[in-house]
Amino acid sequence: MTYQSVMAPGTFNYTTSLVTGGGSGIGRCIAHEIASLGGHVVITGRTAEKLERVQAEIIEDGGNADFKCFDIRDEDGVRDGVSQIVEEFGQIHALVNNAGGQFIAPLEEISANGFEAVVKNNLTGTFLMIREVFTQSMQKNGGAIVNITADNLNGMPGMGHSGAARAGVENLTKTAAWEWARYGVRINSVAPGWIRSSGFDTYPPEIQKQLLSYYEKSPMKRFGTEAEVSAAVCFLLSRGAGFISGESLWVDGASSLGAPHATFPIPDGPAKESTLYNGFHRSGDPRS
Repeated sequence: MTYQSVMAPGTFNYTTSLVTGGGSGIGRCIAHEIASLGGHVVITGRTAEKLERVQAEIIEDGGNADFKCFDIRDEDGVRDGVSQIVEEFGQIHALVNNAGGQFIAPLEEISANGFEAVVKNNLTGTFLMIREVFTQSMQKNGGAIVNITADNLNGMPGMGHSGAARAGVENLTKTAAWEWARYGVRINSVAPGWIRSSGFDTYPPEIQKQLLSYYEKSPMKRFGTEAEVSAAVCFLLSRGAGFISGESLWVDGASSLGAPHATFPIPDGPAKESTLYNGFHRSGDPRS
């Protein structure tokens, strides 16, 4: 069985796409879908073993994949990593900034170092990636970028550092869309809501239990899938989105319209079952 994408076969033929944080979760899924659509995908991260495993999966499925290890928070590492990719594989047609992370804590318990670490991981790292891919490839050749943010429309209680960083990425996306349009570069962001992925496994067991109950807070009364996020990303990278730039797309089942900490509460009672799409043939539930 191979990836069951809703996009046309061959959508990304003869292209090279760079996906940060491609060793697990949503990034792994995006890499698989791009490869299944004919694209050569280069995944990056800090752990070679995870990247090697995903590369092997993609190749086993008939796709084309490579990987590079570097830390998106390290300016020299990003510059050198992007340079190596351009030298080895030529033009970078698409970039997906998926790498990031945070920890759960109320604002009053977050230290300056903790706050800055999350901002550096999510905002500064995204900036370094788009700058280097732009200056080393897309300024000359054009291309498409998608930044993965988060469902922070009404704030992110418990993860205020991440909410601030993700909001910064959204604003950075709009600025880049305006400044780089004349070079043939499109850039958008995708904000996943509660997505059932291996990302849950990065939290302590008590937090995992709490997170796994959050589907009840969604108007659709379910989690999203990695494939539903990837489908949005792949559309925005495709030619069909050729006149879309500077936009933010929420993939959250309308949760951001009535989050518990927002103005409008979610109506009581069960929700009508919604159609669930999961085209990722290697998808698996969190271990918890």
